[in-house]
Amino acid sequence: MKAVKIGSPATVANLQVVDIADPGQPAAGQVRVRIHANSLNFHDYGVVTGNLPADAGRIPMADGAGVVEAVGEGVTEFKAGDHVVSCFFPFWENGPPAIADFSTTPGDGVDGYAREVVVLPSHYFTRAPRGYSHAEAATLTTAGLTAWRALVVDGQLKAGSTVLVLGTGGVSVFGLQLAKAMGASVIATSSSDAKLAKLRELGADHTINYRENPEWGKQVRQLTDGRGVDHVIEVGGPGTLPESITACRIGGHIALIGVLTGRAGPVPTAALMARQQRLQGLIVGSRQDQLEMIRALEVTGIKPVIDSTFDLAKLGDAFTHEASGAHFGKICVAV
Repeated sequence: MKAVKIGSPATVANLQVVDIADPGQPAAGQVRVRIHANSLNFHDYGVVTGNLPADAGRIPMADGAGVVEAVGEGVTEFKAGDHVVSCFFPFWENGPPAIADFSTTPGDGVDGYAREVVVLPSHYFTRAPRGYSHAEAATLTTAGLTAWRALVVDGQLKAGSTVLVLGTGGVSVFGLQLAKAMGASVIATSSSDAKLAKLRELGADHTINYRENPEWGKQVRQLTDGRGVDHVIEVGGPGTLPESITACRIGGHIALIGVLTGRAGPVPTAALMARQQRLQGLIVGSRQDQLEMIRALEVTGIKPVIDSTFDLAKLGDAFTHEASGAHFGKICVAV
């Protein structure tokens, strides 16, 4: 069967399409899943470019969705024919965060889903939302669950709250959709007027071009009558955090999710303290969080925004497209 592996050195150009052995039938507690789709995340890009070190020969991609073909003895949650989606932290079942590294994350510490078939313990998956395509389901593992945890699990989002989302990547677009579905108002940023128009079509109440207005935190305060937003989906990291602190209300919540502007940098701690804000770092969520998110998606009818889909053999092209920053929403892979 076909798979993609990371070459040496790890670069997008060195991704290799290879033939690997079929994993066979599931043992007790395992499921055999035919993978039909992946979706790309900044984390995956870090792995395939060597910025997040993984072993040479690693099969990348944390997000996988497909169909159960067989179940091993003792598996009662799934049956053959079920549509399923992978878990980013398969050993974090529920409760507060229980892991601080990627040693058990598929596509990083262990082989991921850039392959046709896997045989894994059943807790590596949850069911997919009813009515979702495999590509749509594959967007949930990382981006969807990150936005859900930021706003709902950690943020305790309420109707009438105000949310700021930065940019138009998968997490930010999911954050916009979830916030609107739950009765919040949303302010969104981008450097592209065309993308800002798409954000408004998705329901954004206000949009800001951050390239034209580099002090966008002040504009957010103006749009909220000087109060600031209740929640910030902070995907930029050190380069955007100072403006996010300005944009957030006194006692507000900033979910620190991404490091698009770098992995380290100065933080205006005095401003953070003065405004008594909660800066919460997070990486995705638990399996139970994912189950609860899926129930919410089925009730609200939210469907992810998919920018484009590439064949598995063109995975390198998909990452090149991601690196260009031209996408809006999620980039998917058909396996």
